[in-house]
Amino acid sequence: MYKIAIIGCGKVAHLHAKAIGNLQNAKLVAVWSRTPDTAKKFADTYSVKPYSDLTAMVRENGVDLVIVCTPHPFHREVTIEAARAGANVLVEKPLAATLEDSDAMIAACKEAGVQLGVVSQRRFYAPVQRIHNAIEAGKIGTPIFGTINMLGWRDKNYYDADAWRGTWDMEGGGVLVNQAPHQLDILLWYMGEIAEVYGLWKNLNHPYIEVEDTAVAIVKFKNGGIGNIIVSNSEKPGIYGKVQVHGSNGASLGVQTDGGAMFIAGMSSVLEPPVNDLWTIPGEESLLEGWVKEDSELFNKIDPTIYYMERQIEDFLQALAENRKPLVTGEFARRTVELFTAIYRSTRDNAPVKFPLLPENRKDMDGRVMINC
Repeated sequence: MYKIAIIGCGKVAHLHAKAIGNLQNAKLVAVWSRTPDTAKKFADTYSVKPYSDLTAMVRENGVDLVIVCTPHPFHREVTIEAARAGANVLVEKPLAATLEDSDAMIAACKEAGVQLGVVSQRRFYAPVQRIHNAIEAGKIGTPIFGTINMLGWRDKNYYDADAWRGTWDMEGGGVLVNQAPHQLDILLWYMGEIAEVYGLWKNLNHPYIEVEDTAVAIVKFKNGGIGNIIVSNSEKPGIYGKVQVHGSNGASLGVQTDGGAMFIAGMSSVLEPPVNDLWTIPGEESLLEGWVKEDSELFNKIDPTIYYMERQIEDFLQALAENRKPLVTGEFARRTVELFTAIYRSTRDNAPVKFPLLPENRKDMDGRVMINC
């Protein structure tokens, strides 16, 4: 029985608490918040212990795993403290808003000898894994062209719901940092490491926020492939999120990870099932219809807002039991931070950005804030 604690009591924390409650080998034992009253209210809801001292929470309860649900710019401090106290750490996406914070978190967990993972529950969708398995089996040759098209919507009520939303200091970015990491992670999982990025971000129709609502990028991968990224929160009410990959043998694979109005943790539900929408591997074309039916039937039997979080927490705990890495490691999740950081820097410098990226000691938040540095 693994003992789990939650750090942060926002909307997504409730989803994790419910997911933990559905696992046979895990128990939620405590919750931490900077604000004692907030921790107590959450703790009362789930019959656990509230804490405002993180180290005490981990050590007094023998916590095996903490799940970090604070806003992104606050991931660093609590992750490092939890790791030093002896807990493994699973962080809500993204790993952090900056490369500097990401590197500090990874280093702290390595030094403490604990595992660091990042929530990317869409990796556990059957249609997403189906594509990865086909790539690994060599069924499309080399993946040579990958695309993301994520056309979503966030309205003023969304940004007004929490004080940290829509600000550089608190959210650390817009669609790239908060909504797109799921698709960016999947693209990187399919296509491999990046060599160079040219990107551009804009705020098109959200004048009441500081951050970007739209970004595009052209990507060169180290395997010789290329990619195109289009992500936006400017299409009402939200259309779809798709990731597609095309192989050197001409075969193409695709997944629609999100359809209809986009899911917002604690504010909306998942409207459409994730399905493969493209599959042209020779001899397998006829399988697509059956997979869509199978995945849709599962979707109608589960609560998708919780079910896939269960699968990711389950994988993390299994990794601890087997002394292996979880499916989504901190090191891999850093690559998502590196990618969106490259798009910010490319916009700032109006030039391609070569990889790998190191943190910059500048006051412009890696190109997010256009100031005279």
